[in-house]
Amino acid sequence: MTSIRACLSAVLLASALAAAPATWNLKELWKVPAAESVPSAEPGVKAFFINSVPWKGKPTRVFAYYGAPEGASASAKAPAMVLIHGGGGTAFAEWVRQWNRRGYAAIAMDTCGAIPGKAPEAKPFGPEKTRHPQGGPEGWGGFGQVDQPAGDQWTYHAVAAVVLAHSLIRSFPEVDARRIGVTGISWGGYLTAIAAGVDSRFRFAAPVYGCGFLGEDSAWVGQFEKMGREKASKWLDLWDPSRYLPEARMPMLWVSGTNDFAYPLPSLQKSYRLPRGERTLAVRVRMPHSHPAGAAPAEIPAFADALFGRGKPLAWIRAERTEGNRAVARFRSARAVAKAELNYTSEEGAWKDRKWETIPAEVDRKRGRVEAEIPAAAKAYYLNLFDVDGLVVSTEHIVR
Repeated sequence: MTSIRACLSAVLLASALAAAPATWNLKELWKVPAAESVPSAEPGVKAFFINSVPWKGKPTRVFAYYGAPEGASASAKAPAMVLIHGGGGTAFAEWVRQWNRRGYAAIAMDTCGAIPGKAPEAKPFGPEKTRHPQGGPEGWGGFGQVDQPAGDQWTYHAVAAVVLAHSLIRSFPEVDARRIGVTGISWGGYLTAIAAGVDSRFRFAAPVYGCGFLGEDSAWVGQFEKMGREKASKWLDLWDPSRYLPEARMPMLWVSGTNDFAYPLPSLQKSYRLPRGERTLAVRVRMPHSHPAGAAPAEIPAFADALFGRGKPLAWIRAERTEGNRAVARFRSARAVAKAELNYTSEEGAWKDRKWETIPAEVDRKRGRVEAEIPAAAKAYYLNLFDVDGLVVSTEHIVR
């Protein structure tokens, strides 16, 4: 296992340094796609079928929900979001409505050739879904499709669906095409990381959980082992987000948790260091991994509001370092800072299984400085800074 993992690590490093594979025809995908309005099973949102890229020579369509905030019009344009579901999910009407209530238009599309039914009131992120006859390849990951042409594989179709949904929402008169962001959860975060490097029209990107370097450390290392070196290397070369993140230039907010089972902190760190734009981290201790939890972080709308002239920005970590046995960060914040903490683990082994502990950190608001003594037993640690609204920004984690 070690030799194969080392080989895949070398593949990822070489791939990240090379130009991303040009597999999407952006000239076509950036055009306004044909879209058919269909009856919506959900209140307060519209439903569409969007014409998408062909699969095995046949045309495909992507289902999507769309909603706009009250009062949005051609003379009072709203900012907008493209919302990408994760594994087991589909287009979520409730996610669209959440953003509508915040004053944003939003579009959420299915990425696996399915149509959602009406979600139960008790499970708004749990609608039943069924395949439709003009759907593209099923997800997630498409590992078994690696020997097919790239244009017939799941990631290709899923990213195309994201770009086409973006092209569609930009065309609506009530939407401000200059103020559109993208966020996705889990596999949707993975797709967000790729889309950030593919579709430069996005104003910002906020992957939740998802990242690249899946061949080095992720929930799918065992899958790559089963595929064998040749097929695993082929998949990673085509579809690992590390291939595309170096092309991302927009601001990015990376949201995750210390014990994420699918996308561990080392892979997340390598990923967020690749883009060329500004980055902000929001890493909470033991953040749950689910669609409701991934849609909930208030840091995402706050990040969007600041970029779109609707609110104050999150605190900015402008420098971080270790001074002797103390973790130190310098920050600037237009928001009142409430507290800071040092999070650390004294354990080694799988990141998803490590126990994390939290101790208070000292905050010097006047100097914009936060620091804490690092426990002698700490194997890894980082700082979190909270504002009075409970919004968090994080430093990078450091391994001792």
